[in-house]
Amino acid sequence: MNSGMMWFDNNPKTALAAKIQQAADYYRQKYGATPNLCYVHPSMLKENESGAGKINVRGYRPVLPGYLWIGLAEKN
Repeated sequence: MNSGMMWFDNNPKTALAAKIQQAADYYRQKYGATPNLCYVHPSMLKENESGAGKINVRGYRPVLPGYLWIGLAEKN
């Protein structure tokens, strides 16, 4: 993913899947496309957590804790 949307939510009471769903809903409304990839800081991932529905979630250290980088994966 070369471009996407940054989303910030540092509420510790909200589950990561819910944060991703909120960001995905907003992304769909704004860009008219359904995101399929989300990068988060590795510290936000729990064991065996690699997806939120149809969105692939990956740990990526340059993304700061509390932020989500969500968008469309590039097709090769």
